[in-house]
Amino acid sequence: MRKSYRVKKEAEFQEVFEARQSVANRQFVVYRLERPGQPHFRVGISVGKKIGNAVHRNWVKRRIRQSLTELKPVLKQDVDLLVIARPAASEMPMKELKGHLIHVLKLAKLLDHDYSEENQ
Repeated sequence: MRKSYRVKKEAEFQEVFEARQSVANRQFVVYRLERPGQPHFRVGISVGKKIGNAVHRNWVKRRIRQSLTELKPVLKQDVDLLVIARPAASEMPMKELKGHLIHVLKLAKLLDHDYSEENQ
């Protein structure tokens, strides 16, 4: 995923947090902030130290980033989002992780309404 698709600065993270629009399931918390006129979505990924050491946290981030890359065509474009992984997300297979990510993105109304999990 290109850098232009990432929320990197602390001030940008805080701006999305302060909007207080979040949804969650057991594996992820997703915060969103509408950005009308933005050409594409931007995402920030956070994986806490409870998940494991740095190598394991980066492995989880790569898997989340890959899932989001695959979902890029059906994701809402004019939004900034933060994906926070909970400890339950760290040990599951890729297909299951993607399914739970799709679930929380649907709850956040960030996927096209006609998207179904059979499209995976």
